[in-house]
Amino acid sequence: MYQSFSQRYCLRFPVVKEILKVISLFAIISLFSLPVPAQTFPENPVRSFCELFPSIGESQIREIFGADGLIRTLEKNESPEFIPAPLSGIDLHGVVMRNNPSYLAESLFVIPYHGRVWDRLDAYNALGKIRDLKGRLYHSHTRNSEIPLFEDATRLESEKKTNPVSDPAPAKDLPLSETVFIRLKDVNFGNSYYRGDVSTSPYGVTYKLSNFKSLSYLFFPVIKEEEFCAILYMEPLTEGMMIYSVTGAHASNFVSNRIDIPSAIEKRLAVFIGWIRDGLL
Repeated sequence: MYQSFSQRYCLRFPVVKEILKVISLFAIISLFSLPVPAQTFPENPVRSFCELFPSIGESQIREIFGADGLIRTLEKNESPEFIPAPLSGIDLHGVVMRNNPSYLAESLFVIPYHGRVWDRLDAYNALGKIRDLKGRLYHSHTRNSEIPLFEDATRLESEKKTNPVSDPAPAKDLPLSETVFIRLKDVNFGNSYYRGDVSTSPYGVTYKLSNFKSLSYLFFPVIKEEEFCAILYMEPLTEGMMIYSVTGAHASNFVSNRIDIPSAIEKRLAVFIGWIRDGLL
């Protein structure tokens, strides 16, 4: 039978055979101990607009990526148009509808990146600039001019202690959740008190704004406490920062016959969106 040189050599010198076994064993161990490239995952996952809103048409997309985004008020029993993908984890409409509002508005806006890519911390810090809401203009049809919607805007110590406090310095870390209290001197509703509940997720930042005191017009209650709810959701996408919101309010027929509630909601929503946009830029 044919024997290789190594076999014949090992038969004549058994010690060499043992040495070869040890060398082979070390070779196998070395092979399995080689470093395996680590599997890397992005720290902050980023999605695209079409992933979140696959059913929105091109004409609307142009408006959404335009100067002011797209805002629309809904008639009673009208379904929302901006519906995120089922697996997106976003359901602002469902949260707002828990209060059974009589008026609804929705908005969608993507601000393209300008020189730098914003992240969730940028979104959170933009929401913290409460005093920048003061003096923001809107177009009044009755006065036919641009006037400030909020004559004053300040952060409050708490719901019970309504002493003004300064806005904090920009945060360096993103909190999981936070609650802030705000007083806005509204041109129509006077001093208005809101609670802002902030929460963060791996994708974005959610800001839920509710009135913890009634909104009044000429001493008449317009919207009772906790019957106004605006949820703004911000997420950094591949194309830019998205601001998606759904707003709901309940008002009596007596008030609705005297005040254009849908217009009032739309104007305030537009001011809040502009405030966030300017806080990013």
